[in-house]
Amino acid sequence: MKIRIVAVGHKMPAWINAGFAEYAQRMPREARIELTEIKPAARAGSGEKSTQQWLAVEAERVRAALPARSRKVVLDERGKAWSTAELARRIERWKQEGDDVAFIIGGADGTARALQQDADLLLSLSPMTLPHGLCRILLAEQLYRAVSLLAGHPYHRE
Repeated sequence: MKIRIVAVGHKMPAWINAGFAEYAQRMPREARIELTEIKPAARAGSGEKSTQQWLAVEAERVRAALPARSRKVVLDERGKAWSTAELARRIERWKQEGDDVAFIIGGADGTARALQQDADLLLSLSPMTLPHGLCRILLAEQLYRAVSLLAGHPYHRE
């Protein structure tokens, strides 16, 4: 199973890159995380462009980066809230079905509604609005924890 994170934003602070790398390197070989960074739409000097137009540009860039055959999971604070155990069960199901998965993290303005509608799942890491860079770290940690559960490592709360 291939896990890809497609994230709008580049040139993250060193602490974001280090936090993401810490969990990504812990993943077992059969569930490696691949990060694809998407350049945000230009906001400065863009004249009359609206937030919706910026989101549409970013959505097209995200779509172009997505693997042809993969489950699309858009992160959004209004999405489904899963426990780590629920995430682990879903990863196991995707793996059994032979599916790869792409987690999509929007930029500063979120994700376009069309991208959300095309998704197989809207998933929430928190009902709070989180910085998109921090979402990378939280998602990588939860993926690591879910895969660890599937490998039989004890989960500290069960």
